[in-house]
Amino acid sequence: MTDKSYSILHPATNADELAKNGPRIMSSGKGIYLQDSKGQELIDAVAGLWCVNVGYGRKELADAMQESALNMGFYHTFSGMSNHPQMALAERLMEKVPTSLSKVFFGSGGSDGNDSLIKLIWYINNVRGKPKKKKIISRWQAYHGTSVATASLTGLPSFHQAFDLPINHILHTGSPDYFRHAQEGESERGFSNRRAAELESLIEQEGPESIAAFIAEPVLGAGGVVTPPEGYFEAIQSITKKYDILFVADEVVSGYGRLGRWFGSEVYGIEPDMMTTAKGLTSGYFPMSAAFMSDEIWQLVREGSKKYGNFAHGYTYSGHPVGAAVALANLDIIENENLVEQAGRIGNYFKQQLTRRFEGDDFVAEVRGKGLIAAVQLVQDKTSKTFFDKSTKIAQAVAQECYKNGLIARPLPSVDSIAFSPPLICMEEDIDKIIDRFELSLRPVMAKYKQAL
Repeated sequence: MTDKSYSILHPATNADELAKNGPRIMSSGKGIYLQDSKGQELIDAVAGLWCVNVGYGRKELADAMQESALNMGFYHTFSGMSNHPQMALAERLMEKVPTSLSKVFFGSGGSDGNDSLIKLIWYINNVRGKPKKKKIISRWQAYHGTSVATASLTGLPSFHQAFDLPINHILHTGSPDYFRHAQEGESERGFSNRRAAELESLIEQEGPESIAAFIAEPVLGAGGVVTPPEGYFEAIQSITKKYDILFVADEVVSGYGRLGRWFGSEVYGIEPDMMTTAKGLTSGYFPMSAAFMSDEIWQLVREGSKKYGNFAHGYTYSGHPVGAAVALANLDIIENENLVEQAGRIGNYFKQQLTRRFEGDDFVAEVRGKGLIAAVQLVQDKTSKTFFDKSTKIAQAVAQECYKNGLIARPLPSVDSIAFSPPLICMEEDIDKIIDRFELSLRPVMAKYKQAL
């Protein structure tokens, strides 16, 4: 067997298949299009990994990067050091985030953003004199990262299997996936109330004095692009407030316009005590995250410094001047081109057209989404709501066919769904092309599957 994987351990990749077949190599990108090393042009209907919000090849971002790098390529922000781009970015973000938030901590990606908030939660409860209040509740089907702590929060079994995860202090409650988990005849609001009651039961079982925080994506990303059912966050927040539990909004995917508002918390009435963002902050052009906290939490950090000395957390690249300059230029593009509003308008068109095109198919049970993020739920038969056997790998097969037809779509194998999150610069004609290529890919795969039955 020839090893074609070269010298790289690839993330989120089947290492054995990679060794046999080698990688796909992307060579260039412009707008919503990519070109691979074989010369094939592809519509990137996933925006990298939910992140290239302003599209590829933006000279404005390259220029901001160059100017900042030439001025000062790097300096750390430890021991009270700062730089002008970081300061400007912090002030600008504070004008946009939910009003419950007061301060920001910069890192390099969503995982370290969530990881930082976990440490901060544990830290402030020690400052508060509540050393037992350390457990964090996440949800099954959620995705919050791949570090030791954030992979523990992630509620997808493949991220725990063989990694000896989850760690202590991490708990999981039921998924908000109404399609998959609602009881017969149960309304969306009834389902939401049941999930809230289950959360309260878990809190009571563990002891409210031990529960520090609840973390949630406004819309589940890798877990299926699942939008919350009616009344969900209203019911959940009534429980977290009742038991003095912090609410952490993971907006790594949904932030910076993806859902048709600046942040998903605005869409769903979430009042976060903490919030993590990344991806769309720089449209993926520079690795950067921004994790936010309330003023109450910030004041506890100040108290902690009086008691324990320096806040002993941070990364070499926290508040990177080049990354901050890129983020500022990225925000300029989003604002100047009205991409937040456009994402809402074009997102409605996208969902309408997906629904119109596939609502008559017995193997498409649901089209979900909000703004410019959507998923098509595949089933063996929607009348009986029969799901595919895991061995079928139907989502991967559809995504492979999409690639052949010049479309990058994302398979979500844990829920047999195909996900889309195209750049926010998409217009109606771009959406039409995406759906045309998807239909051209989906139908032959499903026909082949039916023949095999």
